[in-house]
Amino acid sequence: MATFDQSESGGDQSGGQRPPASDVKPMARKSAAQRRLVVSIHDVSPAFVAPIDLLAERIDAILGGPKFAMLVVPDHWGAARLDRAPAFERRLRAWSDAGVEMFLHGWFHRDASDHRNAATALKARYMTAGEGEFLGLDAAEAEHRMRAGRDMVEQAIGRSVAGFIAPAWLYGPGAHAALKACDFALAEDHFRVWQPATGAIVSRGPVVTWASRTRARTASSLAVAAAARVMPDWMPTMRVAVHPGDVTKESLLTSIDRTLRTLAERRTVSRYADLVSDQMSAAPIERIAA
Repeated sequence: MATFDQSESGGDQSGGQRPPASDVKPMARKSAAQRRLVVSIHDVSPAFVAPIDLLAERIDAILGGPKFAMLVVPDHWGAARLDRAPAFERRLRAWSDAGVEMFLHGWFHRDASDHRNAATALKARYMTAGEGEFLGLDAAEAEHRMRAGRDMVEQAIGRSVAGFIAPAWLYGPGAHAALKACDFALAEDHFRVWQPATGAIVSRGPVVTWASRTRARTASSLAVAAAARVMPDWMPTMRVAVHPGDVTKESLLTSIDRTLRTLAERRTVSRYADLVSDQMSAAPIERIAA
């Protein structure tokens, strides 16, 4: 089926790492009560205080509480260090205490790698708006940023992060190796959520998201979101991701509200931790191909 992601990241966001069909087994079919909706706010940073507050308030009101995740960037584009923004750190801790799941979302978010592979270079430049930070990092640098970022976010929230999600959902080989070395509980790309230590896939399904960068991308993302609202509920999990830039266009906010309300009426609003519980009771367990 067609991909749902229409964000600034765009494109094949698995980083070319999707497992061959022969290497996976179909997941058990879910009952209506187990069809889940998982919502996240990306690019959570002191650089975007007002947009994050607005998105969190709207999502909380629609979902009936803080049943969503936040993806935190420790130093967005090298200009907004979390540990130098004590007021925002306190805000993050309050959200975390209320039940919001907190994920590490890169370090800078910006991609500054020298991509020598032509396909990777094209993806980095044209498909991700230059924000696929972990696409071109080697394992040592990826691990360094993951560990430093995790320490900073966990110091702010007072507990362990729920996992790591790469900016633009893009992982190079070095990032995959670093994920295992750092022992994050969960990771996510455009197509799936998995446990890096074992490769166990806890959920499959596309991400519905929006784009504000150009009129054409905005129109396309609005159309895809509208399609998601009316499509049959055959997928066990639907993920919805919003970004600070979404608040710049009223049409996007209206679409986000409609999409969340519609999907929440037909699905169980869930956290990433619920996907892990589902996977533990499923047989057989699907794993990423080595």
